[in-house]
Amino acid sequence: MTARTLTTEAGAPIADNQNSATAGVGGPIVLQDQHLLEKLARFNRERIPERIVHARGSGAYGHFEVTDDVTAFTRADFLSTVGKRTELFIRFSTVADSLGGADAVRDPRGFAVKFYTEEGNYDLVGNNTPVFFIKDPIKFPDFIHSQKRDPFTGKQEPDNVWDFWAHSPEATHQVTWLMGDRGIPASYRHMNGYGSHTYQWTNEAGEAFFVKYHFKTNQGIRCLSAEQAQGVVGKDGNSHQTDLLQSIERGVYPSWTLYVQIMPAAEAADYRFNPFDLTKVWPHRDYPLQRVGRLVLDRNPDNIFAEVEQAAFSPNNFVPGIGPSPDKMLQGRLFAYADAHRYRLGVNHTQLPVNAPRATSADNYGRDGSMARNAYDRRAKNYEPNSYDGPVQTDRPLSAPLAVTGHVGTHAAPAHPKDDDFFQAGELYRLMSKDEKKRLVENIAGGLSQVSRDDVIEKNLAHFHAADPDYGARVEARVRELRED
Repeated sequence: MTARTLTTEAGAPIADNQNSATAGVGGPIVLQDQHLLEKLARFNRERIPERIVHARGSGAYGHFEVTDDVTAFTRADFLSTVGKRTELFIRFSTVADSLGGADAVRDPRGFAVKFYTEEGNYDLVGNNTPVFFIKDPIKFPDFIHSQKRDPFTGKQEPDNVWDFWAHSPEATHQVTWLMGDRGIPASYRHMNGYGSHTYQWTNEAGEAFFVKYHFKTNQGIRCLSAEQAQGVVGKDGNSHQTDLLQSIERGVYPSWTLYVQIMPAAEAADYRFNPFDLTKVWPHRDYPLQRVGRLVLDRNPDNIFAEVEQAAFSPNNFVPGIGPSPDKMLQGRLFAYADAHRYRLGVNHTQLPVNAPRATSADNYGRDGSMARNAYDRRAKNYEPNSYDGPVQTDRPLSAPLAVTGHVGTHAAPAHPKDDDFFQAGELYRLMSKDEKKRLVENIAGGLSQVSRDDVIEKNLAHFHAADPDYGARVEARVRELRED
């Protein structure tokens, strides 16, 4: 076989890739060595800004197959026929740590799925928990600042973490999840995924439904204790990446079964919880899980940077039959996610192979910008409407309109009968076994006892007391024991 010729980025053959050009034998390097300069300049630019959150991630390709008829609730084409398969890419991630962080840490996990549908890409961006710490996006930058490295000490500070939670009682439910047994998944394969937010489905008749997504792992739930996680991190900081990569390479393909909870839109206003509050779940006895299909991962990416680091998920990428709800956190993310990708990857990030449509093609009037690859446009016009047979609108909205009323202002979310910040956290605590409660209390007290200010500790203890008297009493007693040692 004839050897391939190494070339410059402009395609010119390279004579010597082992020695730089110098002024004579042993002399200084000369500026005219274009190949050396090109290699060093590219090396300096190999990395892009890491994600502020969800920086540490892993990904894989696979497919989704519909197993149950849901056409009564949505006209989304990729869900239209039992047996229909859609190619997808999924990215798992930790939230708070940097790109070089360890996998087996106590942190929520991102669970983002890009469906390459025939009607365009549909991005479902969620976590491995059904709830979140806050319910309004205006608090998100402050929340993340409190969880990331302190600008003075350069490390995560218990004072910052717990001070924010002390002033955010709505976080109590998610804190209970995070500090419980599911706070450190054993692998990405052994955890559930949730859309977390409330979304809207619309059927062919125009009827609207609000939905929540649940991806149930078919491998079974497996988690690590704090002590087990320390051992795993000490042996392999990339444990989750290693597990996902190796399982797919040896043909053990991880899978999840997708279920949805479905609420007729008319029932939302009078439901006992605000159905659009990201800090709350819908009890299954009210809206049972309905099976939709099966997600399978069967191919690893060939290049982590190109396909995992540059993968861009935007919850505003909807398809006909699926749309947003009044969930305030979702509304904020409709802007924030896409804007983060424009900053990190450039305005043309949707043209990268991992992000580009696969079962259809993009056809619009977006042009130019850094790294534009609009060769298919040729001499086409870049405005609309026009008289030159350019793409035109469908006049059919993707989803049903959301009703609004009242005056514009900075309103608190509407109150429903059971809309307090502690009820569901208490319900979760009371579902736990004796041993689960013991581990939960130990995990919370281990962090809270490190806080330097008594008033911050007292505010947090008040939240646990409000969720459940036994919960609060046990956390308080353990914190005091640890602080007296």
